[in-house]
Formats: sequence, C-alpha cells, structure tokens
Amino acid sequence: MIKQFGISFVAGLMTLSTAEAQTNAADSVMNHAGGNRLSVGGYGEVAYSRNFYSDNGNRYTNPQKYKNDPSHGRFDIPHAVIYLGYDFGKGWTMGTEIEFEHSGTGSSIEYEADEAIEFESETERGGEVELEQFWLQKNFSKALHLKMGHIVVPIGLTNFKHEPLNFFTVYRPEGERTILPCTWHQTGVSLWGRAGNFRYEAQLLAGLDAFHFNRSNWIQGGTTSPFEFDVANKYAVAARVDNYSVPGLRIGISGYYGQSMHNSVPHDMETGDAKNIKGNVYIGTLDFTYNAHNWIARGNIDYGYVSDAEKIAGYVYPNTSLVKPYESGNGKYFGSHAVASMIEAGYDIFSQIPSLRNDNKKLYVFGHYEYYDSYLNATTKQWTNKQIFASGLNYYPVKEIGIKAEYNFRKFKSGYNNEPSINIGVVYEGFYL
Repeated sequence: MIKQFGISFVAGLMTLSTAEAQTNAADSVMNHAGGNRLSVGGYGEVAYSRNFYSDNGNRYTNPQKYKNDPSHGRFDIPHAVIYLGYDFGKGWTMGTEIEFEHSGTGSSIEYEADEAIEFESETERGGEVELEQFWLQKNFSKALHLKMGHIVVPIGLTNFKHEPLNFFTVYRPEGERTILPCTWHQTGVSLWGRAGNFRYEAQLLAGLDAFHFNRSNWIQGGTTSPFEFDVANKYAVAARVDNYSVPGLRIGISGYYGQSMHNSVPHDMETGDAKNIKGNVYIGTLDFTYNAHNWIARGNIDYGYVSDAEKIAGYVYPNTSLVKPYESGNGKYFGSHAVASMIEAGYDIFSQIPSLRNDNKKLYVFGHYEYYDSYLNATTKQWTNKQIFASGLNYYPVKEIGIKAEYNFRKFKSGYNNEPSINIGVVYEGFYL
C-alpha cells in the first residue's frame, strides 16, 4: 500500500510487520502496489443513534426546564471518503482524499408557478463536501519525503489515525474532535520519513483564525475560511514523532505553534490596541496504540493554550465587557486553556475460538473513557467540562469491515443533565486498486 515503506497490498490483504502496519495506517492515503500506478480506495461510516436527553439548544442554559424532554434519534453518514493516488515515476506521487460528510451537501432550484411565479433555491441536504487531501510528493529515500499541497495535520491521535477502524466507538473520540479541527487539514508543506524505529513529520502551514474560536469548541473552527482561499498572513508549524521500538506498541508526541490574530480579511481590520494582540496557539499531545496478544488499547492526552484569550474575546465579541468576557453566558466566548484525554481497550474474544480465529473473524469487547474541557478555567457555565463512559462490541467479519455497537454516557458536573445514548455503526476501510 505505501511504497516508500516497502509495504505491499495484495488482494486486500496486507503482509506487514506490526510497526509497518501502524505506520501505513497513519499515512492512510496510498501508495502503489505490484507496479500499479493508480491507487483507488476509501472508507465510510453509517451510524444510528438514540439519544436519551433533550436536543434543545438551551439545555445547558436552563437544565431543569429540559430535564424530562423525550429522547430523539438520528441516522447519519458521518464520513464517506474516496482515495485516489497516482505514481508518476522517478519518486513523484500524487494523492487525494475527497470526503463527503453527513451525505454531502445539495441544493436545487424550483419553478414555483403556483406562488409568485418565480425560481426558488432550496437546500436539500445539510452536509459538506471537502477536499481533505490533495498533494504532490517527492520521495528521496525512506527517511526523506517532501509533500506539498493540502495535507492532514497530525496533531493528536484522532487526526493521526482518523479512519473508522482506528477507534472502537461509533463516532470519532469526542474530546479531540471537539477542541481541535478534525480531521485537521490545511494547505502547506511537509517533510516526513522513517529512520530506524522512528517516524517523523514537520509541517509549515497557515495560521489559524481567532475570529472562529469559541467556548464550545475552542480552536476547532480556526481553519474555517469564508473565502475562496485560506488566509496566510501568519504562519504556523506542526511536528510529530512516533516510536515503534516495542513490537505492537506505538508511542507518539506532537506539537503545534502559530499566531491566530491578524489572519483574516481585510488585513487592516484590527485597529488600535488590537494590533498588539498575538493570539499565539500552543498545543502539545502524547498518544499511544498497542495491538498485540489479542488486545488493542489506545490513549491520548492533549493540552492547549491561546495567549491573549480575554483580549481576543473582547475584541471579536465587543458587546461584552472587556473585564471578563469569558464569563459571559454566550457560548461564543472562549478561554485560554483546553484539554482532552482518552483511553480505550478491547479484547478479541473470538481469539479463544479456533474456528473463528482461523477464519480471521474478530469480536472485540471494549471499554472507553474520556475527559475533556473546551474551557478549562471557567468558574461559571461549566457545561464544557465533560466525561465520557462507553462500552460495547466491535465485530469484524472481514478485515476491512466493522460493525459497532455501544452504550455511551456523557457525564457533566452537578447542575447539568447527563446524556446517555445508544449508537450502532457499520464501517469499512480499504483499497480496491
């Protein structure tokens, strides 16, 4: 699958060492096997949820009012992705990842002859279509690759391994996808490679936009641009190192630094004292994956800080006092610190049944725990402080397909209503050429 690591992909079966398999999963897009120049693959998720709590947007503002609201359900296609790659030869390759989120998006124009005799534009579907990866790469050696274009930013475990067979829960782990862009992708330049038991990556990117930070999701919206281009008045750097010394175990660290103010349009819109606001974003993460002896375990801890958060909130949302804007009840205001942590472990019970083990079927019984807070130092409005308890099953009839079921319990601090749910999902991930 990934030529630069000497990995082959034959008839849907990967013959890899454990370390190579882990590295291959991380670099999910491509490459080329058996001399084939074209690679085609993808992954997808279909999910059903029944949520036993209110879906009213004010349920955290007035918890008692919505305590006894009825449950609600939903079907969803969180992600459907197509990989396309091509090997031009002489070390030059191309990769793309086209993602349809929540069934994509759609609109139509209708001729309303029975109303005002006019054409009306209607939104038919509320999802998104994104070009998540689009890059050219020059492979100099196993230890050095230069990637240029739209790339995944591997900060945190979920961004590093975001495909649906890389987590037990039906949806991606909640903490990281809440406080960070997920999957985090931006246009930039990347140097990466493998040396011994280490894999490294360093990236140069455009800075985030502080005007899209908020209480609920911290910096998640910082990659959003309403324009036909990404503003790059300020720059950022991201780096990641992973170690595979212990068979079956990968341990990784990643970090990010960039300035988030003065990275919007028009460039001179910040005036007066706002010109001195930096909005420096610092993120550090530690994560691991263990896959051996019929066990799979994963975990991460992410911690982040934005400088001048109080000044940014006061400038971006001027209707609030500059004294302590982050204590406003409005969910848009954000704090300087955020944290996300997760650990999960599952055991393959089919490994103890010879006929099922020999047929490569797997059934993992798993437990999952998260703690995260998108507004770590808030003294009021503490609904951003959450714990997740989940347990369930993952059944793999074949290597590329998973059927998931879980009970999920979102626990808040006292004063807010806890949020239990049941989730069922069907996922796939593979290469077809």
